[in-house]
Amino acid sequence: MPAWDQLWFNVNLITMNDEYVSNVGDEDVCEYGNGLGIIRHGAIATIGNKIAWLGRIQELTKPFSQYANQVSDVGDKWITPGLIDCHTHLIYAGNRSAEFSQRAHGLSYAQIANQGGGILSTVQATRQASFEQLYQQASKRLLRFLQEGVTTIEIKSGYGLDRDTEIKQLQIAQKLQENFPISIQRTFLGAHVIPPEYQENEAAYISFLCDKLLPEMANNDLLDAVDIFCEKIAFNLNQVEQIFNAAQKYSLKLKIHAEQLSNMNATVLAAKYKALSADHLEYLDEPGVAAMAENNMVAVLLPGAFYYLKEQQKPPLELLRQYKIPIAIASDCNPGSSPISSLQIIMNMACNLFNLSPEEALLGVTKNAARALGMLDRGQLKPGKKADFVLWDISHPAQLSYFLGENPCCGVVQNGYFRTNRHF
Repeated sequence: MPAWDQLWFNVNLITMNDEYVSNVGDEDVCEYGNGLGIIRHGAIATIGNKIAWLGRIQELTKPFSQYANQVSDVGDKWITPGLIDCHTHLIYAGNRSAEFSQRAHGLSYAQIANQGGGILSTVQATRQASFEQLYQQASKRLLRFLQEGVTTIEIKSGYGLDRDTEIKQLQIAQKLQENFPISIQRTFLGAHVIPPEYQENEAAYISFLCDKLLPEMANNDLLDAVDIFCEKIAFNLNQVEQIFNAAQKYSLKLKIHAEQLSNMNATVLAAKYKALSADHLEYLDEPGVAAMAENNMVAVLLPGAFYYLKEQQKPPLELLRQYKIPIAIASDCNPGSSPISSLQIIMNMACNLFNLSPEEALLGVTKNAARALGMLDRGQLKPGKKADFVLWDISHPAQLSYFLGENPCCGVVQNGYFRTNRHF
C-alpha cells in the first residue's frame, strides 16, 4: 500500500529551509540567490494535513503511484510555502478616501487624527455596522488574499473600542476562519486609540481594557494575541506596560505597533516583555534593534502604510540586517493608511521602497511571517510542517515580487487539500 496520501512531482521547490541549501548547484545559487533552499526538479508528498517528504525527483523510482494514493504532475511549476500576512486590520466599515484627498493637499496623518479623523472615523462607521455587513465586507477582502496564495492571515480588532464592537470583530474573524480555507490568528487591538467617551479619562479606559474586556475575551477564547499602538497620537509606554501585564496573565502572544511616526522606545519595552514582533519601525534606532536581537523578535515592515502616507523616514534596514533580525512584511490592510488587499503588491513595494531583495521579500511573507505570529508549524516546506503551499506559474522566484497586477498563483494546497482559483 502507498505510504503517502498525495505526491506532486516535476516541481521546483522553494523550501525556505537552510538544510536544503546544499541541494542547490552553484549555478542555482548564482541565479536565484541564497536563503531560499531551492530544490529543482523535485517532488513533495503529504499525509493528511502534514508534509511527509520532499526531495529531488531522481530519488524516486517509477511508477510514482507506488508511493501515494494520488499522484500529480505539476508541469515544472514552482511551489512555495503558503503566504502569510502577519498584520492586517481586515474587519472594518466605511472608507477614508476623503482623508486620502486631505493628505494630497498637505495634511499629515497625525494632523487628520488630531482633527477627529483617522482611526476614530472608522470606529464610528464600524460601531454602526451590523455583524452581517462587516462579515460580508471582510469576506470580499479575504477572497482577494486567498486568490493570491495566502493561507494564513492575522486579523486585528481595534475599530470598536467598546465591548460589543470589539467582541463582534473577533467573532467575525472566527466566522471567517470557519467558512474559508484559511488559518486566522485573532489579535485584540483595543489599545488602538483612546475612544471619544474616554478622551478626558484615559486611565479609566486602560482599566476597562485590562480589568474587564481583555479577561472576558480571554476566558471566552476570542483571541490569540494582544497588540498595542504606541505613539504620541495613541498610547504611551506606561499604558503599554499596564496592558502587557494584563495580557501576560492569560499567556497571550504580544505584539506592538512601534516607532512609526516617532521614536517612543516602544520596541525596547516590547522586547522586555518578550513580544513576538514590533511592526512599522520607521523611526527605530540601534538600541531598539539590539533589544530585538537579544529577545528574538521579528521586525514586521509595512510598506503599504509608508507608501500611502508618503513617508520619508525608512526603517533601518541595514541595522536590521547587521543584527540578523528576521524581517517580515505584511499588508497592514486597513481603510486609512494601507487600503491594500494584495500581499504580492506589498512584496513589490518592500523591494522598491525599502530595498529588500526579492529573496528577503519572499522570506518576509513565509518563514519570517510565521515567526512573527508564533506559528512555527508553517512558513517552510519541511517534513512535519503544515501542508500549506502554493503552486506558481513562474520561471524565476523573483517574479513573485516583480509583477504588479498579474497573479501567477495557479493553485493552493491548504491543510493538505488542493484548490485552484476557480474555487472562488
